[in-house]
Amino acid sequence: MKALITGASSGMGYCFAKELSKRGYDLIIVARRKKRLEKLKKELSTKVEIMEIDLAKEENVFKLYEKTKDKNIDFLINNAGFGLFGSFDKTSLDKELEMINVNIKAYHILTKLFLKDFMKKNKGRILNVASSAGFLAGPYLNTYYATKNYVLKLTLAIYEELKEKNSNVKISAFCPGPVNTEFNKVAFGYFTIKGLSPEYAVNYCLNKCFKNKLIIIPGFFMKLGVFFSRFLPYKLQLKFTSGIQRRK
Repeated sequence: MKALITGASSGMGYCFAKELSKRGYDLIIVARRKKRLEKLKKELSTKVEIMEIDLAKEENVFKLYEKTKDKNIDFLINNAGFGLFGSFDKTSLDKELEMINVNIKAYHILTKLFLKDFMKKNKGRILNVASSAGFLAGPYLNTYYATKNYVLKLTLAIYEELKEKNSNVKISAFCPGPVNTEFNKVAFGYFTIKGLSPEYAVNYCLNKCFKNKLIIIPGFFMKLGVFFSRFLPYKLQLKFTSGIQRRK
């Protein structure tokens, strides 16, 4: 068994690597920070290959696929991503375009290319790390919410296509709420509600993923929030979400 994990140098990607290694997976871990990947490799008990790659550059995403397509990967975890707090008229356009490249384009490219390979073999698993933000629009964290909407809806559509083809390839969307990672530091904000530990979130996610759960939401209150948000009018949703984000 072998898994490819993007964004593995910290946070949930780091925890995905540690947990999957415990479960017997050999790993290919991908991130920009090579020293962190080297440190992680020393902590793992299975075979680990390091790839220092910036997925904000489209050509690097294709290079990653070309370097790994023949390595017998059977589990792809698209985890790399970041956010940016602030009013849309004031946030950096360059940073937002970089976010779209990492949060959307890299996911899209890797999902499509590995999915085609998995379908030829009629086996394999893809986990796309979205967010509970993927169910809503997010004033003051606007681009991030939009990217996670893309990831979630793309994953749902692919799931149905695979189901209709009776494929043994599996795909899931991981939609956590706040998790205690470096997200806040990178996004220039902070959560006003207590986040889950990344270890708990990842362990919960993998247990559900291996049971072929489509949408994976850790935490009772986050599940409840996502459920009841379906019944709120859009303008009320926006007002509620805006209040949460402005407090960050």
